[in-house]
Amino acid sequence: MIKSITLGAVVLFSSFSVNATDSLVKYESHYSVQETADRFESIATSKGLTVFARIDHQSNAESVGLALRPTQVIIFGNPKVGTPLMQCAQNMAIDLPQKVLVSEDADHNVWLTYNNPEYLKERHNIKGCDPVITKVSGVLSKLASATIAE
Repeated sequence: MIKSITLGAVVLFSSFSVNATDSLVKYESHYSVQETADRFESIATSKGLTVFARIDHQSNAESVGLALRPTQVIIFGNPKVGTPLMQCAQNMAIDLPQKVLVSEDADHNVWLTYNNPEYLKERHNIKGCDPVITKVSGVLSKLASATIAE
């Protein structure tokens, strides 16, 4: 019995560890790619974030005669959030400003995806900046949740 409980606890904690370092965080949206991206952009700007660019990969593909399912990337940020990350690890700048991908998969499901801040922490070997990583994770989660809310 104790072995079962211990084994169960080990499996449970290891699954949290694996999930915490998944490189991408994905939310399914019940809206189209265009509407999901519009909603995200509107919510982000209403929260004081700057949208630097919005890239429509499907349109770009079509412009050269190639097909691609709906795929958009929104590049956004705020120096009050990004600068502390770069102060923790300057090479973090390669992953900033933040990006979200809004795409449609082969089954016509729409996804809002972004880089997991915990993964970026590991990627850039960031030490001693957990409150900043936690803040960024919270902001991204709230933006994503608000975007896909019905």
